[in-house]
Amino acid sequence: MLDMKFVRENPDIVKENIKKKFQDDKLPLVDEVIDLDQKKRAAQQEADQLRNQRNTLSKQIGALMGQGKKEEAEEVKKQVAQSAARLSELETLEKEYDEKLTADMMVIPNIIDPSVPIGKDDSENVEVTKYGEPVVPDFEIPYHTEIMEKFDGIDLDAAGKVAGNGFYYLMGDIARLHSAVIAYARDFMIDRGFTYCVPPFMIRSNVVTGVMSFAEMDAMMYKIEGEDLFLIGTSEHSMIGKFIDTITPESELPKTLTSYSPCFRKEKGAHGIEERGVYRIHQFEKQEMIVVCKPEDSPMWFDKLWQNTVDLFRSMDIPVRTLECCSGDLADLKVKSFDVEAWSPRQKKYFEVGSCSNLGDAQARRLKIRVKDEEGKKYFAHTLNNTVVAPPRMLIAFLENHLQADGSVTIPEVLRPYMGGKEVLVPKH
Repeated sequence: MLDMKFVRENPDIVKENIKKKFQDDKLPLVDEVIDLDQKKRAAQQEADQLRNQRNTLSKQIGALMGQGKKEEAEEVKKQVAQSAARLSELETLEKEYDEKLTADMMVIPNIIDPSVPIGKDDSENVEVTKYGEPVVPDFEIPYHTEIMEKFDGIDLDAAGKVAGNGFYYLMGDIARLHSAVIAYARDFMIDRGFTYCVPPFMIRSNVVTGVMSFAEMDAMMYKIEGEDLFLIGTSEHSMIGKFIDTITPESELPKTLTSYSPCFRKEKGAHGIEERGVYRIHQFEKQEMIVVCKPEDSPMWFDKLWQNTVDLFRSMDIPVRTLECCSGDLADLKVKSFDVEAWSPRQKKYFEVGSCSNLGDAQARRLKIRVKDEEGKKYFAHTLNNTVVAPPRMLIAFLENHLQADGSVTIPEVLRPYMGGKEVLVPKH
């Protein structure tokens, strides 16, 4: 959510930003919020004048009663009553203006970074850098579920009976590999100075609306019926929520946390054939990282965060690339975003395995995450998040890149301590 003062003073910049995001239907909101803000401030000013007048008249009534001037005191009381009626009207108007103003401001997108490429959708995202040499072996690589089935490592049919489509059972070596990757990612981030955390897996609605746009909320979140609780779509939501309505001394920044959690997503809409299996699912586990920092430090932390994911994947011998999201592909709260994509030897192309985002002060403004400097001045922090690893997609990349011609899967050295020392997984079929 933008600063209302900024919108009031820079309406053309806000409108141009909306155009860059190809959301022209939101352009009228800028003039509407400026008008609402003006009406709200006028109502507040009149209300403040009436409150001051009421205090003055109340003192007069006391003085007149003390002098025995009851009739004059009654006349002044009538003025107070009239003021009270008008004040009540103004307070109602203030509330109406404020609610409408907040609702509109929540929809106006954040100002994107000047470096963000302009484009309508993800087809216009821009490749930044490739890491590692993509390899296409001289043998056919099966679809990931077929590889897993060779190890008796997945059961989609049973999961379908138990929970429906979009769920899975992982078993044996594949389940162990899943847990090994999570444990390795946890220790990888701890070694880089991040504090490990296991957060709540449910959050209240005020946190949901604080960390994401309404469109994202509708497309992603599962609501707990009868309670003000939502299942998290990523631990970023509850991790950023941890700082709601707080004032942190500047000397304690940055806050760098890495968190484990299950994630639950509706995944609305139709998806392509390449997204069956465990590519796009309703439940998965993930290691996440978040940073709360000073505004001037957020660009530096943005580069550190996506580099962490690149380094993690490269340590497991998986080629990756970074892709910068264009303006039209950025969620409304984001200032800048990179996707990390892993190489798929089967598809002979890269696919998304993580996303790194700088949200500026958008989440902090909504959740009142503030910082106090040495002089006592308060300002909004900047927040960032990035996927360390999400094993379902990570497993796809891992199995495809480490599959051998005989059907076995090699285990990189960094993962062997988490796999009981195993250097290779041997298929059962």
